[in-house]
Amino acid sequence: MKRIKEYKKLFKIEGAIDLKELKTSYRSLVKEWHPDKFQDDAKKEEADIVSTQIIDGYHFLVSIAPETKAANLEEYKTTITEFQVADWHHKSMLLEVTFTDGNKYEYFGVSKILFGKFVNAKSMNNFGKRNIFNSFIYRKSMKASVEV
Repeated sequence: MKRIKEYKKLFKIEGAIDLKELKTSYRSLVKEWHPDKFQDDAKKEEADIVSTQIIDGYHFLVSIAPETKAANLEEYKTTITEFQVADWHHKSMLLEVTFTDGNKYEYFGVSKILFGKFVNAKSMNNFGKRNIFNSFIYRKSMKASVEV
């Protein structure tokens, strides 16, 4: 959640993420902080760090935007209903779940207590569907790899 708040603050976004507004803000920030604009090495280094942050933030916010989630909803529903939880990691309110189809999703704001209940549930999939998968802000962090 902290990461979401920091990126929203960087792009001056309040409330829900609007992709059009985000793109406009992104473009102006990239122009303002492009490293090639600066002659001073110290300022150029700072601009390089800030521009990397801007790019990361933009891609992150696009991945959790309502429009992005709506566009990928069918695939998400298929993953959480037809495939099993293969692996999971929890660190400071972030739960990362890998499913047997290879898709990996991050869920933001999952407490340690809820994570403990998830891990100890008779069926992690059923518990996840009831309490996590549709209740928390999530984003796809890795696509399933295609085997040839």
